[in-house]
Amino acid sequence: MDMVRDILDKQVIDREQVKIGKVDGLVAELRPGKPPRIVAIELGSIALARRLGARPGGWMAKLSARLGGKRHGEPHRIAWNRVREIGIDIEFDIDVRETTIFDWQNWLRDHLVGRIPGAG
Repeated sequence: MDMVRDILDKQVIDREQVKIGKVDGLVAELRPGKPPRIVAIELGSIALARRLGARPGGWMAKLSARLGGKRHGEPHRIAWNRVREIGIDIEFDIDVRETTIFDWQNWLRDHLVGRIPGAG
């Protein structure tokens, strides 16, 4: 399997078939004398910005931490051992409601979009 081609940018869904986002990064474990092993995927703007380089990734991490608190200063990670199925989408054995992945979207909905007449 070509991990970059077959995994990066694929849609991620949880066990309830809720679309979470796209795979923005891969986390590999380097092992002496063995090939690297994927241990997690990363989602979110920080991981996506890191694909452009260390500087954009650092800026996005600082901005996210400033707006959302320290816990939002790192990309969202899902352990690779939680993969249920890889097909058109990648299904993980998680419940997105038990994560912080949608915190920013929920805040925008509650504080901005919800105040637009006719949007609610």
